[in-house]
Amino acid sequence: MSKKLVAVIFHKDFYQVYTSDPAAASGRMEAIIAVIDPRVRIVNAEPASASDIAAVHSSDHIDRVRHGGLYAISALAAGGAIQAAQLGLVEPTFGLIRPPGHHASADSSWGFCYFNNMAIAMEALKRTGKIKSAYVLDIDLHYGDGTVNILEKKDYVTIYNPEGRDRETFLKQVAGEMEKCAVDLIGISAGFDNHLDDWGGLLRTEDYREIGRMVREAAQRCKAGYFGILEGGYNHTVLGHNVMALLEGLSGQ
Repeated sequence: MSKKLVAVIFHKDFYQVYTSDPAAASGRMEAIIAVIDPRVRIVNAEPASASDIAAVHSSDHIDRVRHGGLYAISALAAGGAIQAAQLGLVEPTFGLIRPPGHHASADSSWGFCYFNNMAIAMEALKRTGKIKSAYVLDIDLHYGDGTVNILEKKDYVTIYNPEGRDRETFLKQVAGEMEKCAVDLIGISAGFDNHLDDWGGLLRTEDYREIGRMVREAAQRCKAGYFGILEGGYNHTVLGHNVMALLEGLSGQ
């Protein structure tokens, strides 16, 4: 049997249609699992603690998520992100989680997001002394305003959202950032809605493999951990293949 590429944090509850928005559309996670399952090691996601969530979000915001009936699934996604970040310190890891998070700020959210998974993960590791510095590469079609709102004022983390209008510029921007990156942990907010056959119409499937490679080589150069978590991506036909390409790049296989 061939060696598994990466660890993937997942839970069967992520299959559920938790709202009517496109990020929760039926068949989304199934489409990804169908492609990646034979080649990855699945690790069961566990919910984030109340204290991990409260370290990032206001009590009013948490109450709004709870009253909307979305606390359990959102806490599970946030917990999966923490697990991906922690395991990413020792091996390439991907958080296959729902709901996404990069549009969630401390006291508000939009864009299908409720809790900011990336911010919760980075803050949990920083607070417990597992990292001193971090880098967030957000490759989603949409600017990760929530992550910026929460983390940009922290002196330990750098956040970058490539803005290239063509694929060559986009990849060149990522390459330039990775060449100078020197941190303890690199996290990818991995949105796949920039694909040619998705909303953005920009990147090819092999470009996600290249992005994974650049992150892996940057992490290896500075002896950092590295991981990704799922954000956007709405064409189920290509989504699993795009995720698989990123995982191949992260693993080097």
